[in-house]
This record gives sequence, C-alpha cells and structure tokens, in this order.
Amino acid sequence: MTQEPGTKALYLRLLGYVRPYRGVFSISILAMIVLAATEPAMPALFKPLLDGSFVEKNPDTIILMPLLLVLLFVVRGIASYISTVALAWVSNMVVMDLREQMFAKLLELPGQFYADHPSGTLISKFNYDAIQIRGAATNALVVLVRDTLAVFGLLAWMFYLDWQLTLLFFLIAPVIAFVIKLISLRMRNLSRALQNSMGDMTHTLEEGISGNKVVKVFGGQDYEKGRFSAVANWVRRFEMKIITLAAANVPTVQLIAAAALAIIIYIASLKPEMSVGTFVSFFGAMAMLFSPIKRLTGINEDLQRGLAATESLFGLIDSPSEPDTGTRTLEHPRGRIEFRHVSLTYPQTEIPALKNIDLVIQPGETVALVGRSGSGKTSLVGLVPRFYQPGGGQILIDDTDISEVRLDSLRAQIAIVTQETVLFNDSVAANIAYGIRNKVADEQIAQAARAAHAAEFIQQLPGGFNTLVGANGARLSGGQRQRLAIARALLKNAPILIFDEATSALDSESERHIQAALETLKAGRTTLIIAHRLSTIENADRIVVMDQGEIIESGTHRELLAKNGAYAVLHRLQFEHGEKR
Repeated sequence: MTQEPGTKALYLRLLGYVRPYRGVFSISILAMIVLAATEPAMPALFKPLLDGSFVEKNPDTIILMPLLLVLLFVVRGIASYISTVALAWVSNMVVMDLREQMFAKLLELPGQFYADHPSGTLISKFNYDAIQIRGAATNALVVLVRDTLAVFGLLAWMFYLDWQLTLLFFLIAPVIAFVIKLISLRMRNLSRALQNSMGDMTHTLEEGISGNKVVKVFGGQDYEKGRFSAVANWVRRFEMKIITLAAANVPTVQLIAAAALAIIIYIASLKPEMSVGTFVSFFGAMAMLFSPIKRLTGINEDLQRGLAATESLFGLIDSPSEPDTGTRTLEHPRGRIEFRHVSLTYPQTEIPALKNIDLVIQPGETVALVGRSGSGKTSLVGLVPRFYQPGGGQILIDDTDISEVRLDSLRAQIAIVTQETVLFNDSVAANIAYGIRNKVADEQIAQAARAAHAAEFIQQLPGGFNTLVGANGARLSGGQRQRLAIARALLKNAPILIFDEATSALDSESERHIQAALETLKAGRTTLIIAHRLSTIENADRIVVMDQGEIIESGTHRELLAKNGAYAVLHRLQFEHGEKR
C-alpha cells in the first residue's frame, strides 16, 4: 500500500514473527482466499438470471438459484469467521512474543540507556505501540489479502465479460496509487509523532503518580496539570490530523473510481451488442469493486500506524546490549580489587567523572568512600559490576581483568545494597531469595533474616515470610526495607559487597539494627561502602576521600582526623550540624 523505502523489509520482518504459527496462519490465509473467491460469484449469478433462463421460468433455475445464493453466504460466513479468529490469534501471539523480546532486551541494556530514555517512553512502547502493531498484523493483513484477491477476482470476471471496458477501468489504477502514496507518507510521519507524544504523556503521568507527595506538599498541582494538559493536547492534535487525513483518503479514491465508472457506463451504452445480463453482471462486478477498494484505502491508517510502531519496537529490540566479550569465569575469588589508572567520562559530557584512579582493596577489607555529592563515589563502585565501562585503565579482581570475565560470572561474586532499596511486589521470602528462590530452603531464608535483624518484624507481619510487601516495599518502613535488602545480600553470600549507606533518614533504632546487620554482612567480605554519615564508618579499615573524580586522601578515621585535611573538614561540618550519633 506504500512505496516508502524500507516498508517492505519492515513488514517482512514483522511477518517473520508469524513463522512459529504458520499452521494457523496458513488456515487463515486459505479461508481468506475462499472468501475472496466468492466475491465474483455474486455478479456471475446475475448473468444467467437476466439472460433468459430465469425470465423464462426455467424450473431448474428457479430452484437452483436461491439454493446457490444461500450456499454462497454460508460459505462466506464460515470463511470470514475462520480467517478473522485465526489471524487474530496469530497476531496476539506475535504481539506477546514482541513484548517478551522487548522486556528481555530491557534486562540486557546498559545503564546509560536508562539514563537517556525516560521510563514512561519505554512503557508506552509496551502499551500503545504494541497495540498498533496488532492492528497492522490483523485488520490490515486481513483486508490486504482478502480484498486484494477480491479485486483481482472481480476484475477477472469483468475482463471475461468485456475486456475493452475493463482496460478503461485500469486507467484509474495509477491515479489511485499516486494518491495513496502521498497520503501514506504523511500518515507514517504523523504516526511517529503521535507515538512520541504518547511516550511523553506516559512519562508525565508516571512522574505525577510517583511524585504525588512532593506535588501535594509543594503545591505543584497546577504546574503538573499544565504539563499533562500540554502533552495530552499534542496527542489530541496528532490524533485529529491522522483522522482528518484518513477521512479524506477514502472519499478521494472513491471519487476517482466513480468518475471512471461514469465514463465506462457512457461508453457501454454505445455498445448495442451487450446483452442485459452481461451489462448488469459487468456493472454489478464493477460496483462491488468499491467496497474492497474502500477497505483497502481505509486500512492505510492502521497500516501506517502499525509500521511506525514496528519501527519503534524494533528500534528497542535492536538496541545494543551490555558488552559482554569476556570468556573467563571467576571461581571462588578471594575478593582482592585493584583499580589501575581508571578514568571514566559519561556520554554527552565533557567533564570526567573519574580521573586516573589507583586503588587496591585487600580481601576482606572494608573501604569507605566519602566526599561531596558528585565527587565520583557512585561512579567508582559502579565500575566493579561493570554497570559502566571505564574510558581508560583496568579493574582487576584477584589479578584478573574484569573485562575478560563473563558478566554473569562477575556479578555472581558481588552483592549490592543500594541507597534506594529495591523490592518487588512479592512475598518477603521471595524478595530475600530474589533470583535463587528455587535453590534455597526456607530455613536458609529465615537464617539470613535473623542475621540481618529482620526476623523480629517479619514475624509480626500478617503472613510472616509470605506477606506481600507491596510495590517497592510500600507496606514496610525504610529501615525494614533496608534490612530485607541486607538479608538478600547475606543469602547470596558473595565475596564482594557494595553498600550504599543511607541511614541518615532513619530513626535511631532502625539505624542501630542496620549497623548491626551490616557488621554481620561485612564479616569475611571485601566491602565497598559509599558513606553519607561519617559517624557510621569510623570503624572502617580504610577511608578514601574523593573530590572531583580523584582520590585526595586515604587512611583510617584516626589518621585522617590527625592529618586535619579534607576528611577532618567534612567531619567537623557534620558534627556542627548535629549529625553525630
């Protein structure tokens, strides 16, 4: 239906997802062929009716014609039902496969991808774009196959009746094709713009929901209403432009076809040799061409929306995954970590996040990273599990360059407790044993909970370990969520621990539990702590002070205080603001 470059390849790639369901797909195509074959049967019945046999009251014809008419519509009904249901089943399976493939890709994408793409835009691909593909894969394909065959069948019958008049009808085909091409190009561009606007609207909606407390406290209701109204209006405008274009598409094509029909009727009236039956059958077939032509023209909207959505979905699927060129595995590492001349500059930025970092952490050592916001602490620890790729230098675990290690093997040796605790809307037990639920016994989960000082509050929950925690642990307090995260890290029993310490917002009792759980967690593990409250890391084996992507001081708590340098300044500032326990 369109000649836009790449359209054929795009649609063929989409149809490639049909291959696993080719049996049901073939049944639907066969039913469409049967349905299309019945189209010229209708005008074919008119010819014998009007050329004498029915007029002369032929008994056989009087009995046969009504039966054939009923049989024709029975066949059409069965074929229509089979083709519609079978193809709808196939298209829904294709959409499900695409969604699963996109979700699998999301889990493989590098961290920078999420920094560059708002989550609302990504969610819109699953919700809105996927539905548009279903329209292209079902309605468009049904109409495209069925009505194209119907048009060819009717034209073949017309050609059989009078080839000269039929050739005149073919003169309008290039005009119709040109009109459809122009409209298709415009509609595809509008569909792309609509999808982007839908992503913006989803993102704005998501921010309004997740940030509802901030919106209420800071009186941002009018501001958020304005933001949402603006993006919703863009969605409305693009929708109306598409509807307006589609509404003009069909009558324009029909007008061209009607003009051709009028010319052909005039020429046919000048042919006295044409019988009444032939005349009625020919123009009956020609009139029946209007419905499939109208549907073929009308599907352009669904087809262009679907192809624009296909581009969007395949764009996500084709996004490069995290680089995983490693071939080696880490077998029971001791946990020695070494940074050699490591530097890091994030994409689309000019200022380096890390500059020539040299740091050695011995097995079982606890190293705390401190410094002002933006000093590079999070960037440094994020390089260990290869969330980011260093721009220069090497990172080694037990003298093995981590770039040579497979990602699954590397990350199997690391446990992380993040500043913003991530919990899933599942049971307490499932969150503690996340990723290994089927590999551990309930007693091991309970033991990890006790070690994390979480068993007491878990036992008080309505369902104990089977209690659902809500979206991101909404039914738990901040301290309870963090203790579950520590229990998760304990159960994994990895030799390397990364802990983004965030106890400043917790009450004293929760902080005491967290610190006790952390002491249990650190035992025997190489631990990297991003410290926000200096009072919580006074017992660390070493404290590394960072500033503007560089290490400026290193030593124990006492050594750094005696040095009276940057750490001592930070320490005094926190004490002056009452941050000491």
